[in-house]
Amino acid sequence: MKRQSARDEIISRVRNALVDVPPGEHDSEINRNYRTKASQSSRTSWRELFTTRVREYRAKVTVTDEEDLPTVIDSLCRREGVKRIVIAPGFPESWYPPARPERSVVPDLEQPLSHHDLDQCDAVLTSSALAVASTGTIILDGGAGQGRRALSLIPDFHICIVKEEQITGDIPAAFDRLKPPAAADPRPITFISGPSATSDIELTRVEGVHGPRNLHVLLVTGSEQGD
Repeated sequence: MKRQSARDEIISRVRNALVDVPPGEHDSEINRNYRTKASQSSRTSWRELFTTRVREYRAKVTVTDEEDLPTVIDSLCRREGVKRIVIAPGFPESWYPPARPERSVVPDLEQPLSHHDLDQCDAVLTSSALAVASTGTIILDGGAGQGRRALSLIPDFHICIVKEEQITGDIPAAFDRLKPPAAADPRPITFISGPSATSDIELTRVEGVHGPRNLHVLLVTGSEQGD
């Protein structure tokens, strides 16, 4: 007897679980009346909570404005000794750090870099789609300036730009904002809560196993936009 694949077994279990559901109700709307953060929360309080949560994950946060962003990125790269940096396609050119003879920018365009090439980069620079104050989570949806998933997983140092108006209070609010673009253009969505870290059975923390060991968030303030 041929052994059932894991995929077939899962599908079979789902079908068995739905056997008593009347026809036409499989796609019923899901009740999403989640408990959410108070809508009265100010943008400033969300920013402060997000910053606190990110730092609790042992990531670093620098608050800046958009005008100073290239200078801040440049200073960060020089301080961390970044010699080779990959920048996601669609990253705003006005945010690029000034060119330095000791630093090369590696494009990831029509012919994406191999995993080996990405591993040779000291850092990756991306923007973000959204952020969540209550969990300190950054969300990438593969849009302009964010790149494919491998970009935020392989280089050991991730510099991520988050604009203040992208911060939501909680996960349900983030999903509400993700739903329209995701429906229009389905792409993998990555949730990042601090640098990559895991713990073995003895609870020994090991960083960098599943992604970058170092995460530095550049929080851009100054916009009044937001929900």
